[in-house]
Amino acid sequence: MTTQTVANTDRELQRQVLRELEWEPRVDATRIAVAVLNGVVTLSGRAPNYLQRLAAEKAAKRVYGVRAVVNEIEVDRGDEDRRSDEDIARDAVHALKWNIFVPAKDIKVAVEHGRVTLTGEVRWNFQREAAEDAVAAIDGVEGVTNRIVVKPKVSARELRARIEEAVGRSAGLAARRINVHVQRSKVILTGRVSSWAERDLAERTAWAAPGVEAVDNQLEVGP
Repeated sequence: MTTQTVANTDRELQRQVLRELEWEPRVDATRIAVAVLNGVVTLSGRAPNYLQRLAAEKAAKRVYGVRAVVNEIEVDRGDEDRRSDEDIARDAVHALKWNIFVPAKDIKVAVEHGRVTLTGEVRWNFQREAAEDAVAAIDGVEGVTNRIVVKPKVSARELRARIEEAVGRSAGLAARRINVHVQRSKVILTGRVSSWAERDLAERTAWAAPGVEAVDNQLEVGP
């Protein structure tokens, strides 16, 4: 592929990402800039809250041909609107407590300069994700670091078999060549998929298995 061809492809990809951001109702696309280099999308600009920042990243990843997304969008909170870390921490504890999918007693919350850090142990990754989603929606949150650990409960052999079976059931992945490797409770995915959305789907499928503590997604995106 020539340099000119790559440049044309990047320009088209930039146009498609901008269109997807405009299509996403949770995102104010007028405040976000998109740059593309060799299929890698960089988002910059400002968002009024952390949830919109995440929504913009997810929208960009849905576009066919996107190989990776670098999210440099800043959460724009004026000093007059800025909430104290104590207020955010209190709301985070309540949000975790009232989420039926979260074992709140096993999760600790720390807040510094509007950034929330979650620690603790859970049995399932969906509990880990539910905890992050719960605190991400709190007013004043400028970022979330999720350090919650999923404790393994199954053998590596059983874990691999379950994930391979789940990949085979998925309409979006069944035709793709995806290799699953398991080292204790860590899953490594290798192979090739045709879009970032499929890459994400494969990773979510791996995370859905019980006992998965980490997923190393090495899947390549390409034709």
